[in-house]
Amino acid sequence: MNWHPANVTGGIGRSLADWRQEYTQGGLSEEQAGDDPWALFQRWLDEAAAAGLPEPNAMILATATPEGKPSARMVLLKQFDGRGLTFFTSYQSRKARELAVNPYAAVVFPWHALERQVRIEGMVEKTSAEESDEYFRTRPLGSRLGAWASEQSAVIPNRQYLERQHEQWLARYPDGNVPRPPHWGGYRLIPLVFEFWQGRPNRLHDRIQFSRSTPQSAWQRCRLAP
Repeated sequence: MNWHPANVTGGIGRSLADWRQEYTQGGLSEEQAGDDPWALFQRWLDEAAAAGLPEPNAMILATATPEGKPSARMVLLKQFDGRGLTFFTSYQSRKARELAVNPYAAVVFPWHALERQVRIEGMVEKTSAEESDEYFRTRPLGSRLGAWASEQSAVIPNRQYLERQHEQWLARYPDGNVPRPPHWGGYRLIPLVFEFWQGRPNRLHDRIQFSRSTPQSAWQRCRLAP
């Protein structure tokens, strides 16, 4: 059988090659971007939340092995300030193993409904135990128990095994006073690059990039070709 990309359909009788959308909602000038990527990120995140986007704090996190083999997954941004962006996970997970040997990562916020995305690249460090404890205490009981029950990224026999583990940990902490597992905590992505992408007509999108060589350096702004 001869295969060609134009023959692939999206399940609704239309070729994927014909799936197109014109982006017309807005633009991003240098004046609108300003000189501080954190201020622009805060504004865009607030606008994504105000627009009712589902989980506007969801971001695609990409990590890689020392050999350059990448992997990506969705995680939730839970905190950010001038130091960086913080997310929480199991230190036993695949992303944790990759960050342990290659402490650099990239994230993407895909705000499709606003015809926007934000890319951020940088180095990653663990948060302090105190920061991890503070956030862990805010999690719902089921999520706190889940951090104990799930050996994230490990092979398990079936769904029932996972649910039994959850029940066993619930029985161990019936009062709901669940401590943070030592294998669970936070990471902080310290940005070296921000890129703000705003869709525009004719695929002539706006791409404004902020970059710095070290976390102590001043931000340099430039425009990239789409």
